[in-house]
Amino acid sequence: MAQSDTKKIFFENLSGAGKAIAVLTSGGDAQGMNAAVRAVVRMGLYVGAKVYFIREGYQGMVDGGENITEAKWESVSSMLQVGGTVIGSARCKDFRTHEGRLKAALNLVKLGITNLCVIGGDGSLTGANLFREEWSGLLAELVEQGSIEQQSVQTYSALHIVGMVGSIDNDFCGTDMTIGTDSALHRIIEVVDAIMTTAQSHQRTFVLEVMGRHCGYLALVSALACGADWVLIPEMPPEDGWEEKMCQKLSATRSRGTRLNIIIVAEGALDRHGKPITSSIVKDLVVKCLGFDTRVTILGHVQRGGTPSAFDRILASRMGVEAVLALLETTANTPACVVSLCGNQSVRLPLMECVQMTQEVQKAMDEKKFEEAVKLRGRSFENNLKTYKLLAHRKPESELPTSNFNVAVLNVGAPAAGMNAAVRSAVRVGISEGHKMFAVNDGFEGFYKGQIKEIKWSDVGGWTGQGGSLLGTKRTLPAKHVGKIAEQMRTHNINALLVIGGFEALESLLQLYEARATYEDFCIPMCMLPATISNNVPGTDLSIGADTALNAIVETCDRIKQSASGTKRRVFIIETMGGYCGYLATVAGLAAGADAAYIYEEPFDIRDLQANVEHLTEKMKTSIQRGLVLRNENSNDNYTTDFIYQLYSEEGKGVFDCRKNVLGHMQQGGAPSPFDRNFGTKISAKAMHWVTKKLVETFRQGRVFANTEDSCCLLGMRRRALIFQPVVQLKGETDFVHRIPKEQWWLKLRPLMKILAKYKTSYDVSDSGQLEHVVHNQPKDSDASVAM
Repeated sequence: MAQSDTKKIFFENLSGAGKAIAVLTSGGDAQGMNAAVRAVVRMGLYVGAKVYFIREGYQGMVDGGENITEAKWESVSSMLQVGGTVIGSARCKDFRTHEGRLKAALNLVKLGITNLCVIGGDGSLTGANLFREEWSGLLAELVEQGSIEQQSVQTYSALHIVGMVGSIDNDFCGTDMTIGTDSALHRIIEVVDAIMTTAQSHQRTFVLEVMGRHCGYLALVSALACGADWVLIPEMPPEDGWEEKMCQKLSATRSRGTRLNIIIVAEGALDRHGKPITSSIVKDLVVKCLGFDTRVTILGHVQRGGTPSAFDRILASRMGVEAVLALLETTANTPACVVSLCGNQSVRLPLMECVQMTQEVQKAMDEKKFEEAVKLRGRSFENNLKTYKLLAHRKPESELPTSNFNVAVLNVGAPAAGMNAAVRSAVRVGISEGHKMFAVNDGFEGFYKGQIKEIKWSDVGGWTGQGGSLLGTKRTLPAKHVGKIAEQMRTHNINALLVIGGFEALESLLQLYEARATYEDFCIPMCMLPATISNNVPGTDLSIGADTALNAIVETCDRIKQSASGTKRRVFIIETMGGYCGYLATVAGLAAGADAAYIYEEPFDIRDLQANVEHLTEKMKTSIQRGLVLRNENSNDNYTTDFIYQLYSEEGKGVFDCRKNVLGHMQQGGAPSPFDRNFGTKISAKAMHWVTKKLVETFRQGRVFANTEDSCCLLGMRRRALIFQPVVQLKGETDFVHRIPKEQWWLKLRPLMKILAKYKTSYDVSDSGQLEHVVHNQPKDSDASVAM
């Protein structure tokens, strides 16, 4: 029997009966903590365990009494979209003392709790591990005091700990993204986008201070996401003389016609000698040296507040379920672990190994070993820093290599948020590598019509935050016009092609690959970046634009559900885009707390619809006031949105009423999310490095000639890594009739959505985390780190 089959059956027989799980949030709050609490409670109840809230963090554990209460299914309703933590969080001095931990142990034993799920930062998790190590000694002490019976020592002999990292700073080694980081980036980028409009009006310089006392992740990634002129972070203090260099950079940017400057400062920024660099110091410097009208904005606790992003809700939900599975599988010898995501996969890592690695970063910074500190943060952080420097700081013409290669960039298919960030990145990296970059307007339609022009460094300034496609994009495929396209390639001497788009881009590259037999002009390196809100391209787990669309859907679902507050019970039927791909409906359903999501990949009939109506009716009769049902636009030809709306309306009479919404093209609009800006920027930079390498490899006898399969690739994210895959090899993985991959990873999230909506279903744990070890450069080390 395969291992995955064994694990699946193991889960079927795995029971939490007789076990008690307690969940607490500790330290600073972070958006998404509530989603994690909800997932722990509902998964715990699903497997038959008793679940308890510990309110006010460790303080509640020490104080006991009403601070530790049993959680019911309904206790976590309507909390998915709420920021912060509804069960409270507090810094607790008492828990740092032996007497405090003794009181906490007594309070847990009284309720039979031996499984703790701790959501917090490294301090909270370190405290939990110490508590676990002292557990047997604490129980022995309680017996001596006569507080508990000897029998309790045997019954509750081991305390099991599983941690989830909730911190907006993303400062914990061992996970690509901590709960709350993506939402904090949303807050920062919203402010930056708003500030840019006023700064442009008055030709101002703005200095923004963001959180990050010991970690510059928020500052670095937001600088990458908005194209900031300068960034200051604690891990990599600027070289001596930075003041003059920064002012020269700002002055040069203005001289090229830019009307504003943005400087981002992490609150913990230092110079090489350990002296703080504050936002006010930077402002005074700019005013003194350049005389620019300069303003300071300190974001402060705005970054902690607000609604969690779709990414944080999904991350927290997946981690919460994984935490319960880890607690069920733990033994007395299992070390305390942290559940996290690496790339797109769940992992479990020994808690103290992660804590020690996190402390090593601070130690390196204290010892002024800054290069080492950046490396210890992980490959993703290192790549972010390199990419930012490459895109923000233009080298003088004299320092640029001269490759004499011409590279064309174009968008194909429907517009997707993040396309412009990818184009900007490609253009600037290409210029940095000595290429002449050409922009093609309106996809392959513009290509064969000759709408091709050289694009310079400054032409793509300010593109990162723009939605849609500034180059213009069309669905036209090249097959009918290959002759004219080949002619245009000869005219402009195009040596490589970067195509950014969705399923049409894949089809286009396949057609151009086949055209190589007829036209040698297509025997050049060609690379595709997946960019589509539908996320229906084979060869990649994620596409540029899908995260922005998800956030648009989830935000709308939140508003729609809120519109029913204070009214009678109501169910909303919402139609999403995606063609035949159910990604948006499924993942938005998980993030918005949907009761059902109908998709093409999971066929359904009238009996399924009836069962869903009955299930919702039962829930409505108890305490749930609002229901949410999502339907992918092409999920079924006959069971249309209207049909489902009418069925639910008829069958729910007397219990609930119905409303329907078709979200339409609002899912394609809006400014790109931080995720899409950074994902687009980073994979585009990686693609251009590949293009350069291929151009050098295939340049012979004065010309480029590339006709192998591996010279025509798609760059996609697969589990933990970014991989270049020949498009010809992806043909076998593709359902061309329905324009979807034959296998899709996110289908494994559907049982999770159903469990959290109180359906009885089996859950495949073959893909759940296995305990691994932290090694140097493994934390955050996939360059595909799920977000950034």
